[in-house]
Amino acid sequence: MNSLILAIGAFVLYLVAYHTYGKFLGQKIFKLNPDAVCPSKEFQDNIDFVPTQKPILFGHHFTSIAGTGPIVGPAIAIIWGWVPALLWILIGSIFMGAVHDFGAMVVSLRNQGRSIGDIAADLISKRVRTLFLLIIFFELWIVVAIFGVVIAVIFNMFPQAVIPIWLEIPIAVWLGHMVYKKGAAHLPMSIIAVVLMYITVIVGAYVPIKMPAMLGLSPVALWVIILLIYSYIASTLPVQTLLQPRDYINSHQLFVALGLLALGVIVAHPAMVAPTTNFAAKGAPPIWPMLFVVIACGAISGFHALVSSGTSSKQCDAETSSLTIGYGSMLMEGLLAVFVLIACGAGLALGLTKGGQTFTGVEAFNQNYASWGAAAGLGTMISSFVIGSANMLESLGIPHTITITIMGVFVVSFAATTLDTATRLQRYIVAELATAWGAPALAKKHPATTIAVVTAFILAFYNGSGQGALKLWPLFGSVNQLLAGLALLVITIYLAYKKAPLRYTLIPMVFMIFMTGWAMLINLGDYYTKANWLLFIIGLAVFILEIWMVIESVIVLKKVYGAEMEPVAEMR
Repeated sequence: MNSLILAIGAFVLYLVAYHTYGKFLGQKIFKLNPDAVCPSKEFQDNIDFVPTQKPILFGHHFTSIAGTGPIVGPAIAIIWGWVPALLWILIGSIFMGAVHDFGAMVVSLRNQGRSIGDIAADLISKRVRTLFLLIIFFELWIVVAIFGVVIAVIFNMFPQAVIPIWLEIPIAVWLGHMVYKKGAAHLPMSIIAVVLMYITVIVGAYVPIKMPAMLGLSPVALWVIILLIYSYIASTLPVQTLLQPRDYINSHQLFVALGLLALGVIVAHPAMVAPTTNFAAKGAPPIWPMLFVVIACGAISGFHALVSSGTSSKQCDAETSSLTIGYGSMLMEGLLAVFVLIACGAGLALGLTKGGQTFTGVEAFNQNYASWGAAAGLGTMISSFVIGSANMLESLGIPHTITITIMGVFVVSFAATTLDTATRLQRYIVAELATAWGAPALAKKHPATTIAVVTAFILAFYNGSGQGALKLWPLFGSVNQLLAGLALLVITIYLAYKKAPLRYTLIPMVFMIFMTGWAMLINLGDYYTKANWLLFIIGLAVFILEIWMVIESVIVLKKVYGAEMEPVAEMR
């Protein structure tokens, strides 16, 4: 199939979905109230609770949920064929992922901006809240460690991205100062910031910074240490100082990158050389149920519920803004995942150089996707997307050095945003657990952040290399998707209290818990067979907590839906 037809079809479908299904959910199911007082105004402290204009918060929210998830997942899953991957991305994002993100944000907006895990105490029980928060802690523990390593690996692979990424920080701080301190209009200031950002991209393209090995540590290990120190600082600053303005810049960068990719598809319009289906890929696990775990963020992701109810709900200025921010952002991420499929399945075919030899067409695709082992490597995932995208951008007359840098910076920018947001969210979770367990001293900003960063450091360096977290990557997908199912479970119970129709969240919830629970069992069997005890113990612990939480939640759901329980007093 021609990639241009695929891209246009996906864009039109998402546009229709937002204006039909999304607005239906907002008006008829969640019944958004434009006059409701949001937590950002009720508890405004100008640190975490900050009333934020919808366009700015959209940028922060989108860049926080995107990360490298919608890039890595589709880049792996295309080995089973681009059609199964595309169908899951489209169906999952419209009917599951966007509903999940939107619902989590609305529930949090109506409950003091608290996290979806903390709200479970009111909806289900305090014991379930603890179970849910522990599952979230495991999830964020893995996320912070993994994304620290992922960014370090990309810096090592694409040193051209180093200067632009670090210079983005002072540019973002300047943007925040101009908008929040000087009262300047955010749109023209952000355009200036993006122009400055792309100037640094050109500089980085010709001045790559390669980290040397020092003090017995590899370049990747050194980058991990630097990034975790940075994440501590960034996650404790007021959101309007760095987090919001940098994410706003990144959102514009996304639109520029997507625009360039769209133009590249129009001009190059490469054909999809990836197989339509390939269920017998060499060494690959069964597509059913593993497809629904491998492609996470591009279709549905439990991490998104943590962002929706963790940071975005504390900054949303009106309930009605949650439709664009929650539902709309997920559709935008789905579109990004579609472009990843095109880059890997068509753009890569325009030219791939390995070992001094250049391959094109199907041969180029097969170089990275001959087997599951080849496709599942982190370097292969990232390079397939970056090189495939750069090939299409080159059709616009942009030099190869610049196109590689643009896409490298694009990937790292979103991964860095996820790292910052996940660290901040982990601080909230540690604080909520500490409060629940009677240790208020640990709930304060710096002790909680220290726990978040130090535990991630231990995980990243548990094997002494600074890349230990990469061994947890297979587990991340399973835990993340189980968390999505559990978040949908909490949203469903909320709707039951409101006597609203349940099928719009109940069906996705049952599907996700069943499919990802099945995938978790397959992974646990694999970890046990290979004596990979770290993955086995963490995975088993999360699986037991999940089963426990589901059992207690179903009991409560039956009582609530059967009108045997009155809605909790503070539930709006």
